[in-house]
Amino acid sequence: MDQQNDHQSPPDDLHQILLLRPPPVFTIHEHYFSNKFHILKAYESPLPTHDFLREYAQSVKVVLCSAARPITADIIRELPALELVVSQATGLNHIDMAECRRRGISVTNIGDVFSDDVADAAVGLFIDVMRRITAGDRFVRHGSWPVSGEYSLGFKLGGKKVGIVGLGNIGLRVAIRLDAMGCIVSYTSRQQKHSTTFTFYPNVLHLASNCDALIVCCSLTNATRHMINNTVMRALGKQGVIVNVARGAIIDEVELVKCLVEGEIGGAGLDVFENEPNVPKELFGLDNVVLLPHRTGFTTESFHDAAQVLLSNLEAFFTNKPLLTPISSEF
Repeated sequence: MDQQNDHQSPPDDLHQILLLRPPPVFTIHEHYFSNKFHILKAYESPLPTHDFLREYAQSVKVVLCSAARPITADIIRELPALELVVSQATGLNHIDMAECRRRGISVTNIGDVFSDDVADAAVGLFIDVMRRITAGDRFVRHGSWPVSGEYSLGFKLGGKKVGIVGLGNIGLRVAIRLDAMGCIVSYTSRQQKHSTTFTFYPNVLHLASNCDALIVCCSLTNATRHMINNTVMRALGKQGVIVNVARGAIIDEVELVKCLVEGEIGGAGLDVFENEPNVPKELFGLDNVVLLPHRTGFTTESFHDAAQVLLSNLEAFFTNKPLLTPISSEF
């Protein structure tokens, strides 16, 4: 949104947007939204959430959300006038899609705005774990270099067999980047992608058995929850690496920690966790693990672009125009 459009007359109450918790894009670019819409900030109200929702139940038609604050069936039922849920996230596991379908509520996500940045960070995590970059940084900062001079070897990237779990918008971008680096890329997905030449495996166990590393890029669903289990990890092997930039619960986190601590896999690069922001403390002391706070898609440029997508969906709704990034009712 151009800066010259920032100074406008205050929005009327007909254009209300409910926020239970501020999405990060909204926090950075709040002025874009507040100049166009009447923002109802439940998180700033002294009222309990239930009472706040009840006060505005008959007027709220739109909720703006992120993965940090689930839009549950209970919340949806508190809002009988709700017609649209606008999500800052790409994945939709934080929204009760079944209840939205039942009510005929439209849902939009951020589209592929974050995809390139997530793919860059996924490859960065893979490089970091394999070449021990973060571990080397700690080695230098803690003064160990002059004392011992010994530092464990990392692993060459070229020629490594890397499996992509979920060859969607992000997974394909990761695969292309790794292919350009000389990695041997294969994948598993809900269906084979005939438009690519990467080797397809019908399930994640077969993929792990034939790879040196797995990079998790798929959506979290009932079918993918804990899909990366102990059996898969052991199939990957003692030098195998797992990178997860999707959702924490796709991996059985208890088993992951156990395998890392016991040396059953070689390392991990993790941006997401099962119970965010809580991270298993057993991981903190492991030099073969790199941890990020669920931020791989967050860049200055992507936040600006994301704000434009969110605004476009909101403006389209209030002017009865087609939504920019609608989610299919069959999702």
